[in-house]
Amino acid sequence: MHVGLLKKEQIFKLSRIYTQMGSAMILILRHSLTRTRFPRALSRNPSAHFTSGALPHAPVEPYRHAGGSRDRQFREESVNKDLHIVVSKVRVGSSEDEVCRNLIDDGACESVELSHGLVGKLLHRFRDDWKSALGVFRWAESRSSFCHVPEAYDAIVDILGKSKQMERMRGMLDEMRKRGAVSLNTVSKVMRRFAGAGFWRDAVRLFDELENLGLEKNIETMNLLLDTLCKEGKVEQAREIFLALKPHIPPDAYTFNIFIHGWCKLDRVDEALWTIQEMKGHGTQPCVISYSIIIHCYCRLHDFVKVYELFDKMHGQGCPPNIVTYSTVMNYLAKAERYDEALQIRERMKSVGCRLDSLFYNSLIHVLGRAGRLEDAAYVFRVEMPENGVSWNTSTYNTMVSMFCHHGQVREALSLLDEMDSFGNCKPDAQTYHPLLKSCFKSGKTDSLLSELLDHMVNKNHISLDLSAYSLLIHGLCRANKCDWAYLLFEEMVGQDIVPRQQTCRLLLEEVKERNMYDAAERIEGLMMKLKSTKQTTIHTEI
Repeated sequence: MHVGLLKKEQIFKLSRIYTQMGSAMILILRHSLTRTRFPRALSRNPSAHFTSGALPHAPVEPYRHAGGSRDRQFREESVNKDLHIVVSKVRVGSSEDEVCRNLIDDGACESVELSHGLVGKLLHRFRDDWKSALGVFRWAESRSSFCHVPEAYDAIVDILGKSKQMERMRGMLDEMRKRGAVSLNTVSKVMRRFAGAGFWRDAVRLFDELENLGLEKNIETMNLLLDTLCKEGKVEQAREIFLALKPHIPPDAYTFNIFIHGWCKLDRVDEALWTIQEMKGHGTQPCVISYSIIIHCYCRLHDFVKVYELFDKMHGQGCPPNIVTYSTVMNYLAKAERYDEALQIRERMKSVGCRLDSLFYNSLIHVLGRAGRLEDAAYVFRVEMPENGVSWNTSTYNTMVSMFCHHGQVREALSLLDEMDSFGNCKPDAQTYHPLLKSCFKSGKTDSLLSELLDHMVNKNHISLDLSAYSLLIHGLCRANKCDWAYLLFEEMVGQDIVPRQQTCRLLLEEVKERNMYDAAERIEGLMMKLKSTKQTTIHTEI
């Protein structure tokens, strides 16, 4: 039977049958995987041994007839093998010098065929662990005849900035300057990390020093600085810089859109509308992006009357809303629980000939899920998208997984995770796992399923735990009376220089004190004092 002829109810039933079959396969393959390469805190559940991974690997595709495909597959397998070797030799929590020295002294690492692709994967693997990332970076450059490409430098600079290692980031930037490896992409990352850490003046100084780095002060670099400042709420400071630079660097449409976005982020819509007029005064016509930014602000303020008024104005000026604009409005209507009105947006789009894409369908599935219309969401996913030639992507699957988890249908969500493994272009990411991990705590399955999901996430798909994941796990384990495991995760998190939230510290501190874990309590209290001191120092420096 052609899938397009199936009714929505039939599709949903077939989806449920597929889910049951997928879950059965999971059970059959429960003992087929071995548990390896787990970070120490993840592999040490004090209250229970980890079971073998229950989530199946994707089936290996047969070799294609073309030799090039076989060669690529062989190279990929070789790189992944070397990746596993290096990752297994990195001791989490070690200093960057220790990581580098251990890799240099390790015999197995000597046999690794170093390539730029391998270095890129390693830096991605340790993107939330600056010590390991920097240690691996230094180990790679210690190998004879190996020289990092600019992309690797940009990656390590970004990792250091993300971890608030500002002095090390400055040092790496100086290394790059001497090697002539500084690009606009480098400057973008450094500026954004400075501003994000509260050091916006350093971002301005970097702009002033562009010529020393081999770059020009032009419209592109000016817009980069203005955008960086506006996104951090420093719109008035950006405005002063703009007025000083305007006689030397004429603004373009993007310049004005930066300010429109900055004012709207501060909910100062009047200034944003004034910027529209200023834009016209410079001979630049507002585009769909200009108006969409303001519509987004109105949506956040739940002023949908103004949204529809601006819709009409855009059509009148020959600048109709695009699919991003419509998706934004539909999502905010759903957040306001105006579901019928939200779903009418699709009809409005069809009436003006706006073609639906994966972004819109992902939003539509999300809205249907919020409205509790799971059968309709499944129909859109399984039938309507394929019929209209719209491909699924990771975000589509993440939306479906989140929807099923929200409604307590974890089996269906796990089936989709299994399906993603079989799809080469829809691999899971961190967002795929968050609702599944939450569901483990909701259902009380904090032994087998939680362990298997972490194994699948960290070992199979090489996704590092970030601040959100660690926080979710620690909070959930504390509430599940698994304080020992939560504390091990906390130690691992701190060892990777991922700064825990104060709320996480307070919750874990209460739990360890109740269990008379005095050493752990002292460690957490010491860290909280250090965080408080660091915050005060940062504020003092900024002032």
